[in-house]
Amino acid sequence: MRHTSLFRLADPASTDIWAIANSPVLWFCALGVFAVIFVQTILYVRVAKRAAPGIEMPLREIKESFRAGAVASIGPSLAVVIVAISLLALFGTPAVLVRIGLIGSAATETASASIAATSMGAELGADTYTQQVFAVAFLAMSLSGGMWMLATLIMTPFLKRGSASLAKRNPAAMALIPTAALLGAFSMLTIAETPKSMTHLLVVLISAATMGLCLLVAKLLNARWLKEWALGIAILVALYAAFLIHTAS
Repeated sequence: MRHTSLFRLADPASTDIWAIANSPVLWFCALGVFAVIFVQTILYVRVAKRAAPGIEMPLREIKESFRAGAVASIGPSLAVVIVAISLLALFGTPAVLVRIGLIGSAATETASASIAATSMGAELGADTYTQQVFAVAFLAMSLSGGMWMLATLIMTPFLKRGSASLAKRNPAAMALIPTAALLGAFSMLTIAETPKSMTHLLVVLISAATMGLCLLVAKLLNARWLKEWALGIAILVALYAAFLIHTAS
């Protein structure tokens, strides 16, 4: 155990994945990732509070936005937890924590790991899934997720210059583009789900109706807190509706 390299720790013949999946090297990497996320969160909160006076944004609205973001993250977080639990049997706790803590797609990275295992004549979770295959599969997942971060690092300065130039030439267009991008992204996610089955369509309609009802009630009663909780409520209602429909069918 002198070597810290994951590949040197891997035994090409051993199928005892847990001996390497729970190695101190991976636990150290996982804790390091979450430490960086924790520090970034603190820095972003401080920067937001410092920048607020410059755009005449009161502290009350900042707190409301943080609270709304926390509530809105409940639904997506549940999806991440479910995916993480399903991946634990294949990659172990540290590897899964590293993957869900970084930018990327669980489906894409799992596909990368599967392709890497297949290229070695093995299959994830099968008898051919040795420590060496795990190391190669985990490296493929890491490279897949790393490219997301690298693309963000490279493209962000170019996009920032473009947005600054557009804001000078046409401020109205710059105000509409972020909203249009969000609507397009969520619309694509919705459109991709609705054709799968009648259950998917019903869940989409129920979640949309719940969201609309929450916003209408919030407007009638002037309940600002309900606007913050609307997305979280819609997600939870949709999940419960999906469970009931699936159980009934």
